[in-house]
Parts: sequence; C-alpha cells; structure tokens
Amino acid sequence: MPITIIIGAQWGDEGKGRVVDWLAASADIVARYAGGDNAGHTVALDGEVYKLHLVPSGILHSDVVSVMGNGMVINPVNLVREIKALRNLGLSITPERLVISARAHIITPGHIALDKAKEMSLGDAKIGTTLRGIGPAYLDKTGRAGIRTGDMLLDVEEFADRLVTGIEATNTELGRQGIGTLDAREAAGEYLEAAAFLKPFIKDVSIFLDQALKAGKNVVCEGAQGTMLDVDHGSYPFVTSSSPTAGGALTGLGVGPLFVEKVLGVAKAFSTRVGGGPMPTELDGELAQRLRGSGANFWDEFGTTTGRPRRCGWLDVAMLRYAASVNGLSEIMLTKLDILSGFDELKLATAYEIDGVRHEYPPVTNEELERAKPVYESLPGWREEISGCRHFSDLPKAAQAYVSRVSELCDVPINSVSVGPERDQLVLRGA
Repeated sequence: MPITIIIGAQWGDEGKGRVVDWLAASADIVARYAGGDNAGHTVALDGEVYKLHLVPSGILHSDVVSVMGNGMVINPVNLVREIKALRNLGLSITPERLVISARAHIITPGHIALDKAKEMSLGDAKIGTTLRGIGPAYLDKTGRAGIRTGDMLLDVEEFADRLVTGIEATNTELGRQGIGTLDAREAAGEYLEAAAFLKPFIKDVSIFLDQALKAGKNVVCEGAQGTMLDVDHGSYPFVTSSSPTAGGALTGLGVGPLFVEKVLGVAKAFSTRVGGGPMPTELDGELAQRLRGSGANFWDEFGTTTGRPRRCGWLDVAMLRYAASVNGLSEIMLTKLDILSGFDELKLATAYEIDGVRHEYPPVTNEELERAKPVYESLPGWREEISGCRHFSDLPKAAQAYVSRVSELCDVPINSVSVGPERDQLVLRGA
C-alpha cells in the first residue's frame, strides 16, 4: 500500500513542504491534491531557500515526478512564472517531471477581482483571504461554471472564448457592486500564452496515478493549508474553499483508499494562525514576539505567500486531538521544536472550559470557541540549543518530556521532530 498522505494538523503553515521534501527522498511521485497559490511551502536546501506556491515540493528531487491534482485551482500565469523561476535556480522541470491534471480548475483575472471585492465589502468581518481568487474559483467549480486546465488543450480560439465569457460574467457582478470592470480580451491574452506553455504538462492524473500505484510506485500526497481551515471540518467560515484533510487527498487526486498506508499529520510545537477567526491559545506581547521572531529569517512566523505576521500561541492540544480524529492520523511529526529553546516554562492547552463545562475537543460553533478558556498544563522548559540534535536521546530531558506528553495527550505516535529549517535538521525517535 504505497500512499502516504501528508496533512496539516493545525491552521496551515506547519512546515508540510519540508516534510514532503524529506519523504520525497524515498518516493517515486509527490502529488498535491488541494488549494492554489494561496499556499506557500518553504524548503531550505544547501543554503538555498525555495518558496513553492503551486509546484509540489517533490520537484527538488531530480528522480521524483510531481503531480498537480484535480482538487487544485491553478492560476496558469503564476504557474508559468513559478516554473521559470525554478528553472532559473537550476531545477529541471519538464513534462516528464511535472504532470498537471486536466480536471483542475483555472483561476481567472475575474476570480481575483471578485475575491478582492468580497473581502473589501466585509470590512472588519473579513475572512483574511490571500486575495488570490481561490474562493471564487472554487465557487465557479461547484456552480458548474468553471474553466478546467483540460480546456487549455482545446483550439486556441475556443479556449479564448471560454475565458472571455467567464470574465464578462464577472464584469456583470463587479458592475453591480460599483467596482471597475476588466478588459476581458486583454486579460485573456496572458492566459493564452500560458496555455501554450503548459499544454505538454497536462494529463489525466487519475489514470496516471492508478497505473503507477498498481506498478508498486510510492506516492506522497501533499496538501495545502491545514485541518482547521477545511471547508467542512474547520472553523467555518474562517476557512479555505477546499478540503485539506485526508478525505480531500483521495477526491483531489482521484485515487482509492485501499492504496493508503500512512496518514502523517504535521504540527508545529506551538500554535500559529494567519487571518481571522478564533484562536483560544493566542498570546500577545513579549511571549508572542518570541515565538514569532523578528521577520529577519525565513524561519520566522510570517506568511510565505502574504508576508503577514502570524498569530502565535501555546500548543493547542485539544485542536490537535481533533485533527487526529478527523484525519485518522497514524503519526504526527512535530516541527519547530527548536523555537521553544530558552523558555523556563511551556504550556499545553489540554482542553477548554466553556461556560463552566470542560471540553476535550473544540466546539462546532465559533461563538462557543470565542468563549473557550484554555485549560493549561505546565511543563518545564529547556535552555539548551537543540538544532544540532539528530537522535531523540540527544534532546534535553525536558524537550523529550514535552514531545512525549503531546503524543500521549493526542494518543498518536510522534516519531520525528524538526529542530531547524534545513533538510537534515530532523530528530528521529528510535534512531
């Protein structure tokens, strides 16, 4: 059973990209199954920092095929820019190394305009979207009005007509809101150039993966965002428009569950969130700043895509326990444990108290979650620098105890911990 699914177990930004990069060393295929260029995966390799928004993290391995699944929404112009930028860094990106699903949906200039208009109209109640057109593209997909990447294989005039028709429909809505409209034909021009560039990469990904799996190939499934941003299971409406949970991997790639061997949840050793919505363990002041960093290093807590500072807080184990349940996690990988070095005391939110009642899992409504008071358990911190540790026994006793307690509270094994941004800065339990 050669599929490993990588899941963000929090609100995204957990470090999934570097985990996928690590696992890709023993994989044949890395397949991304959801989201668009609202995602930002950062991987450090030999002193070079690669920031990936659409292309799967497996592209950094020369013998791995990267797949972009039907569950994604793709801005073709931005994808071409990203491919060219990666080529300029010396990476080989060919149709043999990158496969794009013909069933993925296209983000148009109209979707981006609608995204910005919707967020502006919400004022103080805004969701915190990245303004990349993700939500409107998914709305068109479910409303059966979308344009798919497979349409780029059509005659150029027919594809242009579909683009123009879609953008003109957007103009009607923008005009209704009193917002400036787009020049449909001018906006479509750049997309026609991108379509010509991307045509050789487009295939039926479901069949491609099925044949690979039946041939015994190992596939790593890479998600975007995190469990608590899932449109069904997250803190709705402060969510993304796709399904970054384990079920989304299957529908987002067109593969069956019998091939799945492992579901690996990635979680930071503390909590972060970008955008609006409740965050029970959020900190402010000096503690939050220590977790966030100054922004001078890419390892600091600022969004890869937006550059926005992330909200930071103590690790919310109640939320992590929920993510383990929703995804059926078989293992958790804890990232950024090195950031916790230097604290005298660390706290874990093991449950919530809401209106005097203890809750082991987050409530369904945001109204209740806003009233939730974390029930904290205190653990001793450590002063030692741990970025050079490679074995669990090398970690300070307090760090070992912290990892073990999180595992115990979630009832899920933690067999690997990251202690820095580089590919080799990993601690393997039992090693």
